[in-house]
Amino acid sequence: MFMNQRCPKGRLAALGLAGAVWLASLFFVWGAFAHEGHDHGNAEKTAVVSSAYPRIAARSELYEVVGILKDGKLSVFIDDAVTNEPVSDAALQVTIGDSAPIEASSRENGIYTAPIPNGTPSGSVEVIFSISAGRGNDLLVDSFIPRAEARPAEQKHAPGWLLPNRAAIAASALAALGFGLLFAYLKRRGRFMAASMSAVVAGAFVILAAIMFGEGRTNATQPNPPDIPALSDAPRRLQDGSVFAAKPTQRLLDVRTAAAEPQTIHPAVTLIGRVMADPNRSSIVQSIYGGRVVPGDDGIPRIGQTVRKGDLLIRIEPHLPIADRTTILEKVGEIEQLMAVTENKLRRLRPLAERGAVPQGQVNDLESELEGLRARRETVRNSRTGFEELRASTDGIITSAKVAPGQVIQPQDVLFQIADPRSLWVEALAYDEIGLKQPEAATAMAPNGQQIALSFVGTSRALRQHASVVQFAIPEPPAGLNIGQPLNVMIQAGAPVSGLVVPRNAVVRSGNGENIVWLHTEPERFEPKPVRVVPVDAARVIVAAGVNEGEHIVVRGTDLINQIR
Repeated sequence: MFMNQRCPKGRLAALGLAGAVWLASLFFVWGAFAHEGHDHGNAEKTAVVSSAYPRIAARSELYEVVGILKDGKLSVFIDDAVTNEPVSDAALQVTIGDSAPIEASSRENGIYTAPIPNGTPSGSVEVIFSISAGRGNDLLVDSFIPRAEARPAEQKHAPGWLLPNRAAIAASALAALGFGLLFAYLKRRGRFMAASMSAVVAGAFVILAAIMFGEGRTNATQPNPPDIPALSDAPRRLQDGSVFAAKPTQRLLDVRTAAAEPQTIHPAVTLIGRVMADPNRSSIVQSIYGGRVVPGDDGIPRIGQTVRKGDLLIRIEPHLPIADRTTILEKVGEIEQLMAVTENKLRRLRPLAERGAVPQGQVNDLESELEGLRARRETVRNSRTGFEELRASTDGIITSAKVAPGQVIQPQDVLFQIADPRSLWVEALAYDEIGLKQPEAATAMAPNGQQIALSFVGTSRALRQHASVVQFAIPEPPAGLNIGQPLNVMIQAGAPVSGLVVPRNAVVRSGNGENIVWLHTEPERFEPKPVRVVPVDAARVIVAAGVNEGEHIVVRGTDLINQIR
């Protein structure tokens, strides 16, 4: 009774209804402000346009055509559908919509230009390409859909807490203050139920003001959304992992493709080898006695110098011990003594032979004996001072020279090595069992990427470093191949394997390290495809899994496409 007199039910209900309406209105206003400028995920993201200019693309079994509209002219790129090679000998007619056929003018590298009648068409127009070239005549048709230049959508910026939200926060604060004063007044008057409701409403307004203040600060500091990327024909990696490369870019990178064709071939076994000289066309130069090096008239031959069989390289002055010199001097003295005795006999017998007292044959015998003694003396003298001449044993070039003027060498020291660069072998170590039979084929890869054909020579039954020694001859050695250079030798052996044979350069490594090839799926689109490969030789591999027959694989420029990001 007392409560009803001090605070009637109508007044209390009105007070509660007013607070609820005020609280609901503020929640509605706050929700409206908070909704504006919020990020709603990826639902309204602008799609990325792949090119900057309107373009048309068509493909047939013979040709691949891409037309790019720019400055009122249609630039047409014609390539071979299989190899992606530009077609520069074509006669092209372009029919756009209902207009008459237009003769396209030819430019270099398979690019043709056709003017657009009456300017750029505004709607979807059918375009017909009539091609006459050496590969055959063809007709390609597709729709031409020009696109206006894309513009970034206008960004809606959420209002900060200093503008509309500030008024709501101030109103909430004033309401909380008013209900707080009302709470104190009603409590002082003894109206406890009305005071309790005033306290609840005041607390709600305080909480609402705090939430709106924090939301306003968050919206004020939120970064602006990223700008839409500008349209461009630059090559780039798309979101699905494929690569967009415009036709001008493909011409610049010299991209070539090939159709995958199944074959049955023997797989390859990789061996580690090195280049060696042909034993039948190489030689070494050594001294038999040793001594001091004496250069010839033209000096000491240098490495890389071409020599012929029998050419004088150097001379060796032999070294004689003192005992040997004494023996030679004694022998020379004995010979000279015999020569003196023989000359005295000749002086005595010649007058007698002239008078006929002595036979002339005795005089002739003494003269012959004297000549022999003189020859013996010269031989003994030359054995002390004569030079040993070292000459080239084969034709070729000098690959090693280990001499200097005045150098004292020992017998059997290797002074020169001579090899013929037109006759080289390869020696490899085989750790796997390859048998003693001749393999199907053997190849190696030169430093410049050139494939080297090898001819099997033989396999040794003696192991070296727990491996069999296999030797191959190089019928036509490429220029720049050096003796001792390491090579990867691939020999085809084992059971035949069926698969798609592609060039080794067509297989590259992806970011995660797996083998992939790039498929030319559309005229300006390339897709990566993981594959499993088996080596065939130095230039080819077998794609055992991952690629279907007839798909177009990039065989040139693969590394460049793989680097596009």
